[in-house]
Amino acid sequence: MRSRYSAFVRGDMPYLLATWHASQRPATLVLETKAQWLGLEIKQHRITGPDRAEVEFVARFRLGGKAVRQHERSRFVREEDRWLYVDGDVL
Repeated sequence: MRSRYSAFVRGDMPYLLATWHASQRPATLVLETKAQWLGLEIKQHRITGPDRAEVEFVARFRLGGKAVRQHERSRFVREEDRWLYVDGDVL
């Protein structure tokens, strides 16, 4: 989760796509280049199976002078010793 947040901050689209599970990975990704990222707070994480986990987080950023909070519970799966983002629910 932290590495994906860092990739959003850096605008590293190849990393974001590479860490997205193939079953849900979009063909293209458009990032908001004017976002000023302010921080990431991991609220909770839990193992949901041998190779599955959930992470609840709040990512904060400013866009056009407005503060925005992305509060999400994301699901990840581990394949070949690498955690991949599957999907998430906005909270």
